[in-house]
Amino acid sequence: MTDRNKKILSILIKAAIVVFAFWFIYHKLVANKNLNNFAELLHNIGTVEISLVIGVVVLLMLFNWFLEAVKWKRLMSHIEKISLWRAIESVFCGLTLAIFTPNRLGEYGGRVFFLSPKRRIIGVVAMAVGNIGQMVLTNVFGAIAACFFVHRFIPVDPLFFSAIVILAIAFCFFFIVFYFNIKWLNGILLSIKFTRKYKKFYSVLARYKKAELLKILAYCFARYLVFSSQYFILFVWLVPGLHHADIVMMICILFLIQSALPSLDLFDVGIRSVTAVELFKHITDQHAAVIACTASIWLINIIIPAILGTYFVFKLNFFGNLKSN
Repeated sequence: MTDRNKKILSILIKAAIVVFAFWFIYHKLVANKNLNNFAELLHNIGTVEISLVIGVVVLLMLFNWFLEAVKWKRLMSHIEKISLWRAIESVFCGLTLAIFTPNRLGEYGGRVFFLSPKRRIIGVVAMAVGNIGQMVLTNVFGAIAACFFVHRFIPVDPLFFSAIVILAIAFCFFFIVFYFNIKWLNGILLSIKFTRKYKKFYSVLARYKKAELLKILAYCFARYLVFSSQYFILFVWLVPGLHHADIVMMICILFLIQSALPSLDLFDVGIRSVTAVELFKHITDQHAAVIACTASIWLINIIIPAILGTYFVFKLNFFGNLKSN
């Protein structure tokens, strides 16, 4: 295939991705009645107050993805040097591709196509390391919150509850040990004959030492605090009277459940809403407000970044010998 044909094909693919993304987004926004509930809740609230709170949540969204870009740049430091702006471009582009792919798989493609072709598969492995770090925190905080939830809302025998706590501690310990010894995965893959021939792609796992993994985990923790704060702000604002500790507990469990369920970003709002209602019904009967909070976070954290990312889709470089637009 000539360079001219590759360029034409590249433009057509990018245009198709953008059109497809906008079509999906438009379809889901029109069909989403939960956002109407959110608008109704805001009906009697002053414009200045609405602008201030929503503005803070949107700024937190931007800060959240900025932190992810910094983390991505750090993860790539062992593989390919990229600028912070390049990292930001790739993160937002990945968010656009993630909305219509199962379990956000498109996010990997959106990022690695900003890398040189020979480092793209290794880039996928590096991104997985960062995602594992985020998963570790989600599981650890979720398991701790789940213990508090059982203690408060589910009457169980003290001995059985002790067993649950021990199981939760073991669960947390496993993920923490596994993360800080991610190089073990490299050794396991090397011991398997079938995967040994692909060692040039996953050998990067051995380069992440504990000190480096701790820094990456710090970025993951910062992100966890940021998107937890988004939920916390909206729930305190729209569902007054809730104990702050209860809100934090439910948010941590909500993240844990969401991470365990297979999902598609655009349809994920339904799963999030149902899960949130089932959890928060233990502390409030304002189900419409809970659904509205969840839907608004979905709009701010997923839809808006996906729209912003469509601009960067045109900078994707599918063919390594072509310059990005």
